[in-house]
Formats: sequence, structure tokens, C-alpha cells
Amino acid sequence: MDTELRIEVIKGQTMSSDERKTIINFCSQAFDEDLESLFNTFSHPTHVLGYHAGKLVSHALWVTRWLQVDNNPMLRTAYVEAVATGNKYRGLGYATAIMKRVAEVIQAYELGALSPFNVVFYERLGWELWQGPLYIRTEAGLVRSPRDETVMILRLPKTPNLDLNTSLSAEWREGKLW
Repeated sequence: MDTELRIEVIKGQTMSSDERKTIINFCSQAFDEDLESLFNTFSHPTHVLGYHAGKLVSHALWVTRWLQVDNNPMLRTAYVEAVATGNKYRGLGYATAIMKRVAEVIQAYELGALSPFNVVFYERLGWELWQGPLYIRTEAGLVRSPRDETVMILRLPKTPNLDLNTSLSAEWREGKLW
């Protein structure tokens, strides 16, 4: 099987409704659940799309979020979501290629972050598992995330020194909090 992958980076605001629908359908099929309502919560996403023989086979997106380590200044963060590869195309390195491209194009951010489906996969690509407690910032204050919630970070050129054992918080958002 020819495994050549063509990768495109596209801002969500520039996509047609048909392109957006294709991506939502692709990710919904890959995750075996309807993700349209989740996608509707993403504010100004940037998509990284992998095509093989003209067909969408792999995807990731990021949105800008503001993560805070302890009481330090908030970090402008590229928060990665919806990393998916079609069932027929798994094991060919497409998700790895997509995530390497994500890492290349988010260099202007202070931090990369995601909630992993597979910690080992992301560790292989340089992502680090956050060890400290996780919180969501709300108008009423910090709300502790469930203990089974995991977040990984990717250090970028603008990332300050971080202690992975201290607290990490993100702003509250509609839908999936992390």
C-alpha cells in the first residue's frame, strides 16, 4: 500500500460548511460517536488534515486556551483536540505525521496541551504527562477536575520553566472541559 500523506493546515473560519461537515463526519466515524456538538464548542480551530490519494485519512485540530501553572501568569496554549485516523489507515504513521506537523506549526504559542487517548503514543513525540492536580477556573473559583482526567503538555520555545507536579488550570468552557 502506498502510504504517502499530504498534510494541509487550515483555519476553521476559512472552511466551507461542506468541508467542516466532512471533518466532523470523519472524526465521528473514527471515534464511533457523534462529535458535531463537541465541534460546535471549538472557538476558532485550526485543522491539520492528512490526505492519502485525495481522501481525508487523518486529522487533528487546536484551539487557543489559557492554561495557568499554580498562580503564575497564564500561558497562551495550543490545545489539541480530535486527533483521529480512519480505521483502515491506522498503524501507518499518519497520526504521528499529523502530530509532528502540529508541533511544527504551534511554535509561536507558549505551550502545547491535550487530553491524551494514549499516553505512550504522545510521550514518543515529546509530550509530557502533567503529574499535579488539574483544575478548571470558573467565576466561583477553581474546581478540581476528576482524578481520572489526564493532560499532557508539549514544551515549546516560549515555554517557561515548569514543575509538572504543581497545579494546572484551564478556563471553563462549554462541552468537554479538558
